[in-house]
Amino acid sequence: MQRNRMSTLHLAAVASMMGLGVSAASASVYMPTGGYASQPIGHYEFCQREPADCREIRPVKPVEMTRDLWALLLDVNKKVNTSVIPRTDMQMWGVEEYWSYPDLYGDCEDYALEKRRLLIEAGVPASSLLIAVVLQPNGDGHAVLAVTTSMGDFILDNMDSRILLWTETSYRFLKRQSERGGHRWVSIEDGRDVVVGSVQSSR
Repeated sequence: MQRNRMSTLHLAAVASMMGLGVSAASASVYMPTGGYASQPIGHYEFCQREPADCREIRPVKPVEMTRDLWALLLDVNKKVNTSVIPRTDMQMWGVEEYWSYPDLYGDCEDYALEKRRLLIEAGVPASSLLIAVVLQPNGDGHAVLAVTTSMGDFILDNMDSRILLWTETSYRFLKRQSERGGHRWVSIEDGRDVVVGSVQSSR
């Protein structure tokens, strides 16, 4: 698969960080988490239907960022983003929030669920694949997949073909799945200066 220029630049940036020996303890590249947060109702209902996908797990250290992993993330992000046709839950199910694996159609959390599923199948630890709820600059809710690696938390987004560090996005991060899995979610103490409009509930 040919990579576009932006993907090549990001791969070069990752290689550069490797060469510089970026510390895994570098606070800016990891989301600072707080206490437990409320589980989105859509995720709760998804777990009732798919309990095997919501079992509690033992966290492992962040997955090692390598060129092979970077290529895998690019491939999965592109594959899901280009194969799923965007539709809202209201259009598909007649309700505001319904999390599911996409067949042909899906909305933001469905893209994230499918990317997580494919990456787990490819051998990435489940504790490194965490769905996060964010606010877009216009205040609309959104869901993305965060991949916790040895070089930071990278974001796979159905609205952006690039894979960015969480700090490179324009989102306000609110909460994400706990690395322990199950029904646990944790708050994100996002202290960055991100401009967000009026707050609306996440999808």
